[in-house]
Amino acid sequence: MTPPWTRRRLLAALACGWLGPAAAQALYTQRPPSPDGTGRWYMGREIAGVMGWQGAAWLERAGRAREEGADLLLRELRLAPGMDVADVGAGTGFHTRRIAPLVAPGGQVYAVDVQPQMLRLLREQAAAAGLGNVRPVRATERSTGLPPASVDLALLVDVYHELAFPHEVMQDLVRALRPGGRVALVEYRAGDPSVPIKPLHTMELAQIHREMAPHALEPERAPDVLPWQHLAVFRKRAP
Repeated sequence: MTPPWTRRRLLAALACGWLGPAAAQALYTQRPPSPDGTGRWYMGREIAGVMGWQGAAWLERAGRAREEGADLLLRELRLAPGMDVADVGAGTGFHTRRIAPLVAPGGQVYAVDVQPQMLRLLREQAAAAGLGNVRPVRATERSTGLPPASVDLALLVDVYHELAFPHEVMQDLVRALRPGGRVALVEYRAGDPSVPIKPLHTMELAQIHREMAPHALEPERAPDVLPWQHLAVFRKRAP
């Protein structure tokens, strides 16, 4: 039986790796789902439903690069040849294909997704673009599928808010980071009427920081440069 942990003690224990899966599950609560929601709550936020592979056309829409400031994001990621990058929730590979040439030669992009249909589309797009340094990775709801200490940067674009088990995935992702590695979270801005996205698929910057606090990550910067989204960069803390 899970002991009667207070939320603060539970988060602190999880951050230190003291509790197992049963206790970790105590972080989540279930309620009747709202529209577009799962009814599953984590740290005061309802987890959104996953956009299926049937929505792939939205990821590849003609105006996306301009609407979301894709070039601005690439600049802020501070990529360099030889870096190994994980594009977590890569979908069709919209960002993967832009990152791959910037980390070559010597670097590669692990394109991570839970949907095999998305990974198939991603492989086709990467092959058509002649990108030989893209490595598709099949994830699960609780794991990225990445080896420990394998990446210098993990990028999650409009993905984190849909993770069914955000705590477990982030714990796994931190293990996949090399010492000093970074996580860049990109999420549509909550409460901004200029952002044409359903509210449950947006996040407040404060909520992002709240949910990263239990992990071995420290905030590095949050440049306000993207037209529709927050960008929050965290760095893996030294042991």
